[in-house]
Amino acid sequence: MTTPTTFLRLSAPATGRRAGLALGLLLTAAAPLAAQTTAAPGAATAKAAGRITGVVQNAASKQAVEFATVALLAAGSEKAVLAGACDEKGEFVLANVPVGEYTLAVSFVGYQPQRVAVTVTAAQPAVQLPPVLLAAATTQLGEVKVTGERELVESKVDRLVYNAEKDLTNSGGTAADVLQKAPLLTVDLEGNLQLRGSSNIRVLINGKPSTLLATNLAEALKQIPADQIKSVEVITSPSAKYDAEGTAGVVNIILKKNNLEGLNGNTNVGISNRNAYIGGNLNRRRGKLGLSSGLGVNPFYNLARNVTRRTDYLSDNTQSQLDQSGRFTNMGWGTWGQLGLDYDLTPKDVLSFGVQGNYRGFVNDRTQATDYRLFRTDDGTPLLIDDYDRAIDTRDHNGNVDVNLGYTKQFTKPRQELSLLGLYSLNVGRQRYQLDQTRAEFLDYREQARNDNRNREITLQADYVQPLDSTQTLETGLKTILRHVDSDYRVEADTVLDGRGYRPVPLRSNEFGYDQDVYAGYASYGFALGKKWNFKGGTRLEHTRIVGEFRSTGTQLRTAYTNLAPNLQASWTITPDHTLKASYSRRIQRPGIWFLNPYINSADRRNVSSGNPNLDAELTDAYELSYVTFIKKSSVTFSGYWRQTNNAIESVARLVPGSELLATPDTTRILYTTYRNLARNSNYGLSAFGSTKLTPKWNISGNVNVYWRQVSSPALGLSNGGTMFNLNLNSGWQFEKGWSAQFFGYFNSRQVTLQGRASGYRVYSLGAKKEFWDKKANIVVSVINPFNGKLAFRNELTSPRFDYENNSYFYNRQIRVSFFYRFGKMDNGPSRPKKSIQNDDQKQGGGSNG
Repeated sequence: MTTPTTFLRLSAPATGRRAGLALGLLLTAAAPLAAQTTAAPGAATAKAAGRITGVVQNAASKQAVEFATVALLAAGSEKAVLAGACDEKGEFVLANVPVGEYTLAVSFVGYQPQRVAVTVTAAQPAVQLPPVLLAAATTQLGEVKVTGERELVESKVDRLVYNAEKDLTNSGGTAADVLQKAPLLTVDLEGNLQLRGSSNIRVLINGKPSTLLATNLAEALKQIPADQIKSVEVITSPSAKYDAEGTAGVVNIILKKNNLEGLNGNTNVGISNRNAYIGGNLNRRRGKLGLSSGLGVNPFYNLARNVTRRTDYLSDNTQSQLDQSGRFTNMGWGTWGQLGLDYDLTPKDVLSFGVQGNYRGFVNDRTQATDYRLFRTDDGTPLLIDDYDRAIDTRDHNGNVDVNLGYTKQFTKPRQELSLLGLYSLNVGRQRYQLDQTRAEFLDYREQARNDNRNREITLQADYVQPLDSTQTLETGLKTILRHVDSDYRVEADTVLDGRGYRPVPLRSNEFGYDQDVYAGYASYGFALGKKWNFKGGTRLEHTRIVGEFRSTGTQLRTAYTNLAPNLQASWTITPDHTLKASYSRRIQRPGIWFLNPYINSADRRNVSSGNPNLDAELTDAYELSYVTFIKKSSVTFSGYWRQTNNAIESVARLVPGSELLATPDTTRILYTTYRNLARNSNYGLSAFGSTKLTPKWNISGNVNVYWRQVSSPALGLSNGGTMFNLNLNSGWQFEKGWSAQFFGYFNSRQVTLQGRASGYRVYSLGAKKEFWDKKANIVVSVINPFNGKLAFRNELTSPRFDYENNSYFYNRQIRVSFFYRFGKMDNGPSRPKKSIQNDDQKQGGGSNG
């Protein structure tokens, strides 16, 4: 072991990693004194020839505690005489110790500090201490107990954090159930996510993008078990460090991690009348190496029915009316798994590696009755009657894998940091449907289709943080995202039933390739004026290159554009409990594959949909002013905001002849829905969030968001607007003997779209939990919408050419029972500096085009 001879050499390995400790501040202040090895008051002035050696160990595992802080205090004083740090073996040496009586103070993050009396005499100048044992600060009977519980929702400087692991009604659910309870977010009955009424959100997992989320967000959120989610961060005004995409903001889903020493894990089993889940985690950490793993499986089962009516105004004396009714059964299963590794190369250099995968497969059996009438309006004379039934069998399989590698280096100067990150993400989807059409109970048409898609992303990123002084920080970075998407769709039909089987339909089949490359750089500068004012400003430059190709026909599309996205933030701490914040940011929203895929979904030949590969990006200017106050045990946040989006991507429905899309001689009108850059959107809103503890055992939190949305399209001559709102309420109670209960309620008002409106809905749940086995295990029983057997969802579209109304009924009443058990020995380990890639990138959304 090398013996340091000065305080500065001895303490250098420990700086930065223990920044923030009160003892560390004490040692810093005492450095000049210690460097001169001056004896403290009361110590003898004899020749400084003493030497103290020892080792610091974990009290439970007897493993070395690396780089623990060691300080030699004069007896009866808190003044440091010498100070230093342990090496990687937990050993320390204090040299040139004056003769005298001392107290040795040993501390490290995550452990209870320890003090040992030491005496150095002229007769015995060298002192070898027995092992100094540090007990984990939060270890008791193998469980982790947190002192001072976090609130269910926390308001931080730049984000709101929903601590999902503290909400017992989440047990056994999915990510869609969790996000429904996070502040400012809404999730509709089909699983589509919105932030303050906008679906232009970038969703991340542990700060990283995922092709799982890029393909079909609504379905992806059903693949992530709620029991794997630790918290959800809602960021409404991202800084220049984040990608310029996601016009409404960023939602970051934080999965549960493990920084605990030893071998530990948990298992969770749940079942309800709509789904089930079984899974677990196993974690191992020893010294510099940490491993974490998880695996889970969740089968599910859903029922729904719908009724649709559409009236088409074809001419002054001709109309048509379409009536449809149907039912569907949706069942399948998903699996989720992850493996993570991190290794401390040095106390300031951390290497991390992770693999995460998802798979989801389901079968959807649907029946649909169609009644189409074409008639004269003057006398009601029928011109065409078309009645038929369809049985549609759909198979959907989707698999995703993310592989990430990261390196983070912290320098000697506090907050100075370099991170190099890489991510490879792959999503493979396969959809199939087959339909049989009957008229008067006789089969007269058959069709089958497939859509194979593959989405690959490669991301490389470098970030550097340089503190200029205690009040100024400069952040810079470079990033490259390389995307490649393939969609191969084929339609075959048996139109005459002559025994020759299915035949290809070339006009409805193609192979689409799409490349999107993004090159970005950013710079951000933050500074403080006094103790009350903080400012942060920056800009991000992004260049996008797009190449698309329809390989079957040889048609190509090419485009490139460059965007500058500035960002400004300011905060004024009026008092320690009252803060005012203002921000401005420009955001860009590129269309994802869901919006671009040209595959035409014609399972219902009277209502057809597809993506649009010719879409351009949106640009949004966002302004926000917020006020945060803390009153005793209460936190309240008020916000006012304005978002202006030009060239907005909107879903547009229009009537077209059937022969235009379906390659048939049918000239009657069908409703064709796709996406176009047509609209100008403005959202003006006020939101408020509050949380409090009414009693030591009763907490309550809630959020309300009211906004006006105006959407218009001069190109189509359409305009629509209206006031909308959403609100939620969470309340929890702690009882004696390990019992607790929680209530959640959510209400979303009707929504305004360019061509119509969508109805509101409500969801509420109540759960009870019983802990036992020294809190290592618990059982949760919860009910969801117990007084509503089904939820009704109404969608209306209107135009001069047609009126459309769709009423869907989802069977939503649930009762869940889940069991959780935690096992293994757990001791706190030190926190490790790790960074991750954040692609706040493509426009998310849902639809039916596959």
